[in-house]
Amino acid sequence: MASTEKMRLAVPGSREVSALLARPPNARGLLVLGHGAGAGMAHPFLAKLAADLAGVGMATLRYQFPYIEERRRVPDKPELLIATVDAAVRKAIEVAPRLPLLAGGKSMGGRMTSQAAAQGLLAGVKGLVFFGFPLHPPNRPGTKRADHLAKVSLPMLFLQGTRDTLADLALLGPLCEKLGTRATLHIIPEADHSFHVLKKAGKTDVEVMKELAQTTAAWADKLND
Repeated sequence: MASTEKMRLAVPGSREVSALLARPPNARGLLVLGHGAGAGMAHPFLAKLAADLAGVGMATLRYQFPYIEERRRVPDKPELLIATVDAAVRKAIEVAPRLPLLAGGKSMGGRMTSQAAAQGLLAGVKGLVFFGFPLHPPNRPGTKRADHLAKVSLPMLFLQGTRDTLADLALLGPLCEKLGTRATLHIIPEADHSFHVLKKAGKTDVEVMKELAQTTAAWADKLND
């Protein structure tokens, strides 16, 4: 069972924010995990994901963005969100310097992580993991939000549902192909942006969460080969 440690992150240009380090025995890697726009690091999805990742030997460092820490509803400016991602990665290196390091997150947390990488930040990170990359606003297909990915040199894992209204697969698939070997797209049939699946999917939400964790861990292992 993973041990959980509460900690604080110093974010340049802001107050400190909260973080949670979940580290299973004999961890084989550490994923710095940012939350989505509408909920913080304690959201049930992220808590369950962290537990399932621990079950396959992956430690996680979850953290709050400043606006959530301060109980505001409107997300911070991108510059501050990106600075928070970078601070979280630096903290992860500090607390677990020997573990292979990944970074990413749910929806907005993943997109801010990729923007940080595009700016040349996140030193020490081996790859990025996106749990529902928000390619465009709900039901408004477009790819402008992904323009910066061309500047990301790290390997990227996209975990996406076929019913995700924030990522039209007809656009995301070709985008990943254009990124070449840097991008891996793993599709979850019948899953929405929250990875909730319909009965016809033939699997449960619990099984989907385990699939997300197992896929992430297997992909991470390949990076370390």
